[in-house]
This record gives sequence, structure tokens and C-alpha cells, in this order.
Amino acid sequence: MIKREFRVNFKSFIIWLSIILVMFLVVFLVYPYIITDDTVKNMDELMKVFPEEVLKTFNMDMESVSTAYGWLKTEGFMFVLLIVGFYSSITGGTVLLKEENDKTIEYLCSLPIKRSKIVTNKIAASLTYIISMILILGVFNYIALILSGDFDQKQFILLSITPVFIALPLFALNMFISTFMHKTRKTVGICLGMVFVFYLLNVLSELSSNVEYIKYLSVYTLADVRNVISNVAINPLNVIISLLLTALLLIGTYIRYNKKELV
Repeated sequence: MIKREFRVNFKSFIIWLSIILVMFLVVFLVYPYIITDDTVKNMDELMKVFPEEVLKTFNMDMESVSTAYGWLKTEGFMFVLLIVGFYSSITGGTVLLKEENDKTIEYLCSLPIKRSKIVTNKIAASLTYIISMILILGVFNYIALILSGDFDQKQFILLSITPVFIALPLFALNMFISTFMHKTRKTVGICLGMVFVFYLLNVLSELSSNVEYIKYLSVYTLADVRNVISNVAINPLNVIISLLLTALLLIGTYIRYNKKELV
């Protein structure tokens, strides 16, 4: 059955991976030609116009976009976290519901397979694709940066790991939510909206110390890209929280799915 899960989800994986790889390929190919001494000077002048709080949300108060690696640490990782978040959320929200939506759940239930086994196979296949996307993207960017110029390799490797800390809980959360639903159409909207809300909360928390507390309402806080850039280290507490949240939500998914009335 797990082979079936890999086959069914392969097309979606390739589409999402292709989107982000093509985007970064264009950036790495074009960047050397658009970044000159004059453009760097103009961009640095432009950055002085923006409030520090705004620059902070994109890490531009810490890094210059004068190099491809500088762009990657600012705007680039914003795209990485968003796209990985979208893919993880949609995968988690639809992987179980596809069977009900496509009317194949009756066939699965007729087989001598426990519901928990169905959930386990879907989790295994989905997490394999999510981790593979992050790994492939990291290897792609690593090769591109080597060809582009010097960069801090340890810092980059740690940065490349950070999407895992938001991908796992987003996948688990949306998978748990899907056990209360029966149609993928509604779930996809919830998955996309949830990623936007979490990311917006994280951005807003950087704008003022008065609202800094709202970052604890967002899973994107677990990525903590700024800490990796400044200290070249991953906060172990974020790793623990990410894994704990994921484990609790997946346990909840097993419990709910075993009790769910399938249609």
C-alpha cells in the first residue's frame, strides 16, 4: 500500500518542487547581471528609507542583498518557508481525505488493513516527500552558491534545515484537522489560509516590541532564521517544540481517524 501512496503523491511533489527550483534557478542565473556596483549603491540608499522594523521582517537589517547568498538569507528564505509551508499543509490536509473524495475509501476498508495502518503509510509517504523537497532544494542552492561565490557553508546548512521545523507541525496540524472533514476542496482553503495567518503573525511580531508576544502563536517562529544568521546555531528548544507538536498532533490524528465515520 505504501508504494501506492508514493505513486499517488508523486505528481504533486514534482509540481511543487519544480516551481521553487525554477524560481531559484532564474535568480541565480540573473543575479550576477543585475547586481553591479551602481545597483548595490542604489539599493543600499533605498534600504535607508525603510523603517528598521520593516527591514527586520526580511532580515535586511542584518544582511545586504548585494550577493546571491545575501538575497537568499533575506527574501529567498521567505519564499522557501512559504512554499514548503504550503506544500506541507496541503499534503497533510488532503492525504487522508483523497480516499473519501475519490470514493476509494470503501475499497481500502474492504481490505484486511487497520485504519491505523492506512494513516501510518500516508504519514510515511508524505513526510518522505516533504523532507526530500527540503533536501533537494538545499543541495540545489548549495551547488548554485558554490558556483556564485563565497558563502558561509555551516550557516547555509543550518538555514537549509530550518524549514523542517515548520513543515512537520504544519503537516501534522492540517492532517489532524482533516479528520473532522470529508471534502478536500474546503480543506485546501483552510490549509492555505493557515499558512498565511501563521506567517503574517510572525511578520507582525517583528514590527514592534509591543506585539512581539504574538510570535508564540505562529509555527514560523520555530524556524528562527534570524538566530541562525546571527549566531550560526539552531535553538534546541525549537527542535523539541516542533517534534513535540508534531507527535501530539499525529497521535490525535490516529485517535480521530479510528473513530471517524467514513463516507
